[in-house]
Amino acid sequence: MNKLEQLKQRSLVVADTGDIEAIRRYQPQDATTNPSLLYKAAQLPQYQQYLVDSLRWAEQRGGDVIVDASMKLAVVIGREILQIVPGVVSTEVDARLSFDTRASIEYARKLIAMYEEAGIERERVLIKLASTWEGITAASVLEREGIHCNLTLLFSQCQAVACAEAGVTLISPFVGRILDWYKASTGRDDYTAQDDPGVLSVTSIYEYYKSRGYPTIVMGASFRNTGEIEALAGCDKLTISPQLLQELQDDESPLASGLDSNIASQPQPAAPLSEAEFRYQLNADAMATEKLAEGIRNFVADQLRLEKLLREAQ
Repeated sequence: MNKLEQLKQRSLVVADTGDIEAIRRYQPQDATTNPSLLYKAAQLPQYQQYLVDSLRWAEQRGGDVIVDASMKLAVVIGREILQIVPGVVSTEVDARLSFDTRASIEYARKLIAMYEEAGIERERVLIKLASTWEGITAASVLEREGIHCNLTLLFSQCQAVACAEAGVTLISPFVGRILDWYKASTGRDDYTAQDDPGVLSVTSIYEYYKSRGYPTIVMGASFRNTGEIEALAGCDKLTISPQLLQELQDDESPLASGLDSNIASQPQPAAPLSEAEFRYQLNADAMATEKLAEGIRNFVADQLRLEKLLREAQ
C-alpha cells in the first residue's frame, strides 16, 4: 500500500480544499473549506457558473446581495463536495464575526438553513468558527441546537480545553502555522517531525482529550510536509492539502509509527476554564495570540477578495 492508503487505516483523511476534482481524485472521508480555499476555487473556470447562480439566487432574496451570494456559493460548493465524500463538509462563518457571539450564531443558523433548503441535512455539515472566546461560546449554543461545529485557528492548549468543555464536535489544531512562527522567531530551520512545535502541540492536545475522555474530535490541520502528517498518524482526523495527498499517494514506503494509543486516564478539571483565565492564558502565549490574529486577518482578506469576484460577476 502507498502511504495514503496506510494513513487511511489509522486516521480519517479529510481533503483540505474546495476543489471538487481534487476531492474526487483522493477520495477522502470528509472535506473542509475556508474563505481562502473558496476564493481559490471561485477563480477556476469550471466554477464560474456557481458564482453566477449564487448571485441570481441572492438577488431574488432582496437582502445584502454580495454577502448572501458568498454564503450561497459556500453552500453550493459544499453540496457538490457532499455528492463525493461519504462524511461531512466544513463551512466557515465570516471571520469578521470572530468576536461577535450573537452574529456568529445567526450566521451559522442561516448557513444550516441554506444547506437544508438545498436538501442537505445538518448532520452532514460542520460550521467552522475561529477559536476565540466568542466563537467557542457561539459553538456551545449551536451544539445544543444540533448544529455541529468545527473550531478552527486553534494554536494553544487553553483554546482546546475551552472547546472540549463547550462540547464542540471537532477542533482543527494547526501544525504548520505553529512551525512557521517558531522558524521565524528562532531563526532555526532544521526542525524534524520529532521536535516540530506544531506536531508537539497537537500531540499534547490529543493526549489531553483522550486521557480525560472528551468526545471532541481532534483533526490535525495546516501541514507543511508529509513528515508532520506521519508523526500524527492515529489522530482522529487529518485534513490534508491535495499536494501533500499526492506526495503520500506516490510514496510506497512504510508509514511512520505516529501517535501512541496507550494513554493513561486522567480526571477532568473540577471547574471549567473561565473567560478571564482563557484570555490570560491565550495572551501569555505569544505564538497563539499572533497566529490567531493573523489567521483571522487572512480569512477576512480572502473573504473580501471573494466578494470582489462576486461584484465583478454581477
